[in-house]
Amino acid sequence: MEAGLTLVLTHENADFDAVAAQLAAARLYPRAIPVLPRRVNRNVRAFLNLYGDQLPFMLPDELIRRPVDMVILVDTQTMATVRGMGPQTRVQIIDHHPLARDLPPGWTYHGEPVGATTTLLVEGLAERGIALSWVEATFLLLGIYEDTGSLTYPSTTPRDLRAAAWLMERGADLAVVSEFLHHPLSEAQRRLYDRLLESAQTLELEGHTVIIAAARADGFLEEISSVAHRLRDLFEPSALFVLVEFDGHVQLVCRTTTDDIDAGSVAAHFGGGGHARAAAAVIRGRPLEEIREELVRILPRHIRPAVTVAEIMSRGVRVLPPDLPIREAAKEMQRTGHEGFPVVREGRVVGLLTRRAVDRAMQHGLGGQPVERVMEKGEVFVLPSDPVEKVQRLMIETGWGQIPVVEDGEVVGIVTRTDLIQLWGERRKVRPRFSVTSAMEVAFPPPWLALVREIGATAQAMGFTAYFVGGLVRDLILNYPIVDVDIVVEGDAIALADAMRARYGGRVVAHRRFGTAKWLLEGTAIATPAGPVEGLRAIDFVTARREFYAHPTALPQVEPSSIKQDLHRRDFTINTLAVCLNPDRFGELLDFYGGLQDLQRGLIRVLHSLSFVEDPTRILRAARLEARLGFRVEPRTEELIHHAADLLARVSGERIRHEMELILAEPEPERILARLEEWKALTFVMPGLRADDWLQERFRAMRAALEDGEWQAREGTPLDRWRVLAGWGLMAYRLTPAQLEQGIRRLRFPGREAEALRAVLEVRGKLERLAEPLKPSAVAEHLDPYPLIALFVVWVAAPPGRARESLFQYAHAWRRVRPLLRGDDLRQLGIPPGPAIGEMLRALRAARLDGEVQTREDEIAFVKARIGAASGQSSQ
Repeated sequence: MEAGLTLVLTHENADFDAVAAQLAAARLYPRAIPVLPRRVNRNVRAFLNLYGDQLPFMLPDELIRRPVDMVILVDTQTMATVRGMGPQTRVQIIDHHPLARDLPPGWTYHGEPVGATTTLLVEGLAERGIALSWVEATFLLLGIYEDTGSLTYPSTTPRDLRAAAWLMERGADLAVVSEFLHHPLSEAQRRLYDRLLESAQTLELEGHTVIIAAARADGFLEEISSVAHRLRDLFEPSALFVLVEFDGHVQLVCRTTTDDIDAGSVAAHFGGGGHARAAAAVIRGRPLEEIREELVRILPRHIRPAVTVAEIMSRGVRVLPPDLPIREAAKEMQRTGHEGFPVVREGRVVGLLTRRAVDRAMQHGLGGQPVERVMEKGEVFVLPSDPVEKVQRLMIETGWGQIPVVEDGEVVGIVTRTDLIQLWGERRKVRPRFSVTSAMEVAFPPPWLALVREIGATAQAMGFTAYFVGGLVRDLILNYPIVDVDIVVEGDAIALADAMRARYGGRVVAHRRFGTAKWLLEGTAIATPAGPVEGLRAIDFVTARREFYAHPTALPQVEPSSIKQDLHRRDFTINTLAVCLNPDRFGELLDFYGGLQDLQRGLIRVLHSLSFVEDPTRILRAARLEARLGFRVEPRTEELIHHAADLLARVSGERIRHEMELILAEPEPERILARLEEWKALTFVMPGLRADDWLQERFRAMRAALEDGEWQAREGTPLDRWRVLAGWGLMAYRLTPAQLEQGIRRLRFPGREAEALRAVLEVRGKLERLAEPLKPSAVAEHLDPYPLIALFVVWVAAPPGRARESLFQYAHAWRRVRPLLRGDDLRQLGIPPGPAIGEMLRALRAARLDGEVQTREDEIAFVKARIGAASGQSSQ
């Protein structure tokens, strides 16, 4: 029985990528026959007319009559049936477009996001080392170049470049590629081009320029895409939509230059397909004008608003007067780290002062000259509503690296080259979509969320913007419990808090120096449409601000700023996320610094290389977050930690102690301490500290003793605080007295806590004596001077044995033993007031501890016997 055929097929009106992919598939599968579609683009047909006899293509009518066992379908996911196909035919799709349909039985799909389908198949040729002629290599390179815009379209990937390089190494001729990619229009195409040019309609939609051109072309048999490319090159719009009616149908060609307009989704609306930048559809049975009107009507649903200056600019910009001495400008640049300042005279931008100009002026001794002498002159600015493309154009034209933003005649912000670079980077990232609003609905009780919405609405009415930021947003996304509600305000946080208090009551405590306010709600009845607000004790309002560090480890200086700069001052990218609370943007996630991606990948990453230099306590927070979230510190951040660990020694003791106590309050602090040990940071917290296996085991033992109730004596201290104090004691246990004293001074421990740590070392020194067979009274005599927390620490740290048992018995039983008789009782029995009373009470307690007395009568007899013995001795 004869074997069935294996065919390689593609779509009609095939371009170079489609037909080149057929050739590559045929070379990969030697039994496969590449069958040309009945219609190919004019430049493809021209190439085949010249070189087709060196290529293995067949026409549909040339196929022998035989069943088709297998079809390899390239650069498309739909096909017309060919002779010989039947239920037995299996279909393998190879396409660089995402799968967009449910496949019939016997169909499979292979595709990856590269610029051209040909790339996927050339990778297979390279992997197998299949030899190619120069004609084949050139034809395949045409497929990659045409679909990637000669490797310039944003959809181009490194894999496309590697495939192209491999083909050039096999003899692909770039001159031939250029000739057929820029093939001249035919006479019929030129006539159609003129008609489309005459009919072109320009629309401004969401900040984008869109061109729609429609024409009739009876008897037109040429391909339209080349005409569309010429129109796009002429108009340079964000998107071009060409409608051509001929032979009883309308062909739609869509081309876009921005990710904000999805050509594929527009074509899909009309029953066609393609990808985001290029797509097409064939529409039958409808008049041209009706289709054009529908296209105009549905386009806004497929266009995202262009990014505006307001979305990426930094607010709160500082401006300089033109007569300011250059040396003063230099000081301001050094203080803020800014690379440039707008220069403003009487409210108008007259120039830009750059750091480079200031540095050169200072080198030449011109520090006393006014800044207008060295500034870049020009009245250059943008409005918040302008598209970012205008910023890019101004930067190219003027060479300015910062463009001022003006609103209502006032400089309100600035856009820098870095802002544009970050925007381009964000546009290239593909991130899963999810609803932060939905996360808030899960995390907050409905009345809480209703109050948050009201805060956002009030902020918007006041001309402010309110945000959730940092750890709250991080925990929202991770679905962690939300305990505290903090809101950052672009505007006046205190004024917003006052407005909420005026409406709902409560009390506001403000700190005007820092622009913060706490709205105290405890005892305040707040009714919302979702019910009364319960369990929310306070809301913190913080004015968005930026920080400057006068020197490493210094406390920051703050001033009002934008949400972007507020987020930039934070420690790690996962804490730089923000969620807008204003009604028109409620739930919108702001991610300027890649925090969402790091959150999804479980990474702790600093924002810049000087982060730990500016604030070394971030090293301690990195270790704490890593353990709490189950994340890991990314390699570059870890390298920066190693370089900056010694700077912890220069941070104030109070700040270090605060961060360490947050660590000791974590569920498993030993893991965090071990990480700090690995970074060689602990020794800069307190000299001599170690977090080795011994310490980690002791922390686990302490936790077990407290959790299973084995150690219950805490003198009323809350469990969480007891664990923190005990953690300090365990870390201090192996220090020398000199090291401990140095650490107490360094971290400025309060008096009682310092005494407790000293007591740990003193009780440790008594272990050898406590290991001897001692009466309970002797044990008590040794341990009475020390606080209970010190005894607990030493009990956890000590090895099993008599000393440890004595510590436990003393803490849980012996320390509470007291005589039944009191001082008055002893005076009635004849003991004179004074030291003798205390001595007798101590003797009674020792006797009770050792079991020599048990009842009140026993104690009276004990006292009388002591008095009698004393009298007998005195008479002698």
